[in-house]
Amino acid sequence: MKRLVVGAALLAAMPFCAQAQSPLQPGGFYITAEGGANWLLNTSFTSTLSVAPLFAGSTTTNASFNTGFVVGGAVGYDFLGPRLEVEGVYRENTGSLTIGGLPGSAGVNLNQVAIMGNVYYDFLAGQAIVPYIGAGAGVAFLNAGALGSTAQSTQFAYQGIVGVGWNINPMFRLNLEGRYYGTTTPNFNTAGNLGGFAYNLSTNPQNNNISAMLGLQMRFGAPAPPPPPPPPPVVTPPSFMVFFDWDRSNLSQQALTTIQQAANAFKTKGNARITATGHTDTSGPEAYNMALSLRRANAVKDALVREGVPAQAITVVGMGEKGLLVQTADGVREPQNRRVEIVIQ
Repeated sequence: MKRLVVGAALLAAMPFCAQAQSPLQPGGFYITAEGGANWLLNTSFTSTLSVAPLFAGSTTTNASFNTGFVVGGAVGYDFLGPRLEVEGVYRENTGSLTIGGLPGSAGVNLNQVAIMGNVYYDFLAGQAIVPYIGAGAGVAFLNAGALGSTAQSTQFAYQGIVGVGWNINPMFRLNLEGRYYGTTTPNFNTAGNLGGFAYNLSTNPQNNNISAMLGLQMRFGAPAPPPPPPPPPVVTPPSFMVFFDWDRSNLSQQALTTIQQAANAFKTKGNARITATGHTDTSGPEAYNMALSLRRANAVKDALVREGVPAQAITVVGMGEKGLLVQTADGVREPQNRRVEIVIQ
């Protein structure tokens, strides 16, 4: 059995394959709380019994145990595949002893505290379901009680582990596992009074355990939630501006050059539309200015058509005195307000 445990430890340490970090298993430090059922295997062994003045010598002892429990906790580090941890575990089982040379049977209680160093290997690390194997070694402190007295023993402990984990989310994981746990052979020496006779009992039972355990693991390497995505960039549609003389809708050479640039920009976009919005300053009657702004916008449309822009792709809007580029009082001639804005979308 010891060879099996050592072999499992070497197998667990082998780098089977590189496993990348996963959002479900970020790696790093973790803690585990665990518990379950423990079966201490029945055993027969030779004891040395002295009941003065009735009996002294070797006798066969049979020990049978009820199902007990196991609880513990661990601190570990996950390397995404291999895991290393330090574990503390408490086991307790009750049962009965039948000692040759003594009538009937006696109750027995065995509890044991083990401090273990464990090594694991997670197959499919980072997936939702993660099978794993492991092995451990450490020290066990055993306490046996029978015939009205107790005895202690400190022994080397070892274990082999097979389990499967469920990565619930990046912080929590649930583990279900089976374990074989054992120690080197303890030696218990007890003395007391039995039916008015003093006795001494020396026993060397085997300590072999099978455990079924459930553990909840909480990890401290969970990544912080990603920052919210940046807002989409604001795309300003290309625009051009054509200016006019006072009370005029004819196009200057500079205006024609600007319109040619707008037509070229339209052609590079492929599928697009143009809006030509005419404006006036605040001089003149409002109704006249509305009509003037439309004439200016239509003059720009006609020039765009001559430059190869389809007429159906152009929308004409007249704003009159609305939407001043430079705010002025009524009746003010402002060159910046006498314009057509060409927007390509």
